[in-house]
Amino acid sequence: MRALDITLSLLALVVLAPLMLVVAIAVKCSSPGPVLYRAQRSGRYGQVFTLYKFRSMRVDLPGRGPRITGSGDPRITRVGRVLRNTKLDELPQFFNALKGDMSLVGPRPEDPKVVETYSAEQRRVLTVKPGITSPATVLNRHEEELLTGPDPEETYRRDVLPVKLKIELEYLERRTVVEDLRVLGHTIGALFARRPRLDPDRGSQWRI
Repeated sequence: MRALDITLSLLALVVLAPLMLVVAIAVKCSSPGPVLYRAQRSGRYGQVFTLYKFRSMRVDLPGRGPRITGSGDPRITRVGRVLRNTKLDELPQFFNALKGDMSLVGPRPEDPKVVETYSAEQRRVLTVKPGITSPATVLNRHEEELLTGPDPEETYRRDVLPVKLKIELEYLERRTVVEDLRVLGHTIGALFARRPRLDPDRGSQWRI
């Protein structure tokens, strides 16, 4: 699978280079701050690595907000909202896949503080490299809309994360190269499809 990650990541970076340049200029012109956002995430076996995204939030606001971005977060810039809705902010993660920190497909990486709350069963997602996309990502593409209320972090940990991890664990049971290609295809399709909702009873039915 490593050969597939390298080949497709290189291809994506070459093909998407003009688009990434346009996005970088838009981010730079939208608000003060760096083009890239660097986040600490837990990778395979819990090893912490730096994940890259195009910056979608302001950095000139006083204080720090929650780690989890909820619906209507005032820190998100106008350009950033477009990037997050279209997932263009995730494009720099092809560099993560090229470096070997991530795979194209795998459980989405989480903040180390969130990983500390995993049960022994949930920690099985750490036995593989995290991915740019995953079955749970396809199902829950518009996750931020679920994170309403005064404490989006608590809502995420209580209501969203357990269901995501359940789906990711089911995916690990059937993981193959063919299955990964299927996930990539569904990811592309999800960009243009109706908005699916994360459902704890769907599990492996994520393909539907």
